[in-house]
Amino acid sequence: MLKAIVRRLLILIPQIIALSIVVFIIAHFMPGDALSGLYDQDMREEDIAYIRHSMGLDRPMTVQYLNWVLGLFRFDFGRSFHTHRPVLDVIGERAANTFRLSLLTTIFMYLIAIPLGMVAGRYKEKFVDKLIVFYTFFAIAVPTMLFAIINLWLFSFRLEWFPLLGSADPMHTTGTLAFHLSKLHHLILPAFTGALLFTVGTINILRNQIIENENADFVVTARSKGAPRRAIYNRHILKNASLPVVAGFGSAITGLLGGNIFIEKVFSFPGMGQLFVSSVITRDYPVVNTLVMIYGVLIVVGVLLSDVFMMILDPRIRVK
Repeated sequence: MLKAIVRRLLILIPQIIALSIVVFIIAHFMPGDALSGLYDQDMREEDIAYIRHSMGLDRPMTVQYLNWVLGLFRFDFGRSFHTHRPVLDVIGERAANTFRLSLLTTIFMYLIAIPLGMVAGRYKEKFVDKLIVFYTFFAIAVPTMLFAIINLWLFSFRLEWFPLLGSADPMHTTGTLAFHLSKLHHLILPAFTGALLFTVGTINILRNQIIENENADFVVTARSKGAPRRAIYNRHILKNASLPVVAGFGSAITGLLGGNIFIEKVFSFPGMGQLFVSSVITRDYPVVNTLVMIYGVLIVVGVLLSDVFMMILDPRIRVK
């Protein structure tokens, strides 16, 4: 297994290099001027040229790319065009919020998806299964932003159970117990909203795996030996059906760490997803490039973690 992990880590290197090239090219050819938000109507052409030169934007594209990549190796991601602060500081302020939101969303997602998937698979074609399947169709069909707005209107505006926006109540002193409870209170509704929409894949995978394993040879053999139904389900069917679900945990958590863009936007939650949208609007290319690189690396690492989980859970699996 160690050789397989090392092999996958080596494969990450060309993947990340290719990702950095694509990200830089896309950002370079985005419509509009990267410094359009910094221009003043009274500025002279000489002043504009000086700003472009000081930021290295007048250099050849290859030189700009090499400087950017070398900066990444030094953990120097440049400075934000909009706030004039180091990009790492700008993103760092939002990363903690996104991590908390992603972690709670993942917990809610598995707490909802695993029981529903188990029930749907065990009682296939019955009323409860059809009800769960209808829920998955609804979660796929409804737009994320619309569902978030409905939840915000119902639970925050009408019922007033949860805050309308933000990540914490500014009335509480930072670091106190009341402050941390306020942050948790602000997290629950956006995390639960995202979890309700993101459970579809896990439910369908678990349901299909349970139905498929019910007719497997080892299950037929266990039944022929007179094994109890509960023992067959728990020891054989559920154990094998849960492998893809557990293996998908790595991809799920790293994918959510990329930022629930629509969730964060609707709930005005200060995370990396909301930062990405605002950076695109203001053409803050250093922040956009860094965020896209972070998202890409998280996805690649998530796939690696999923493979590692699969190899740990099932020794028969080997990455070739």
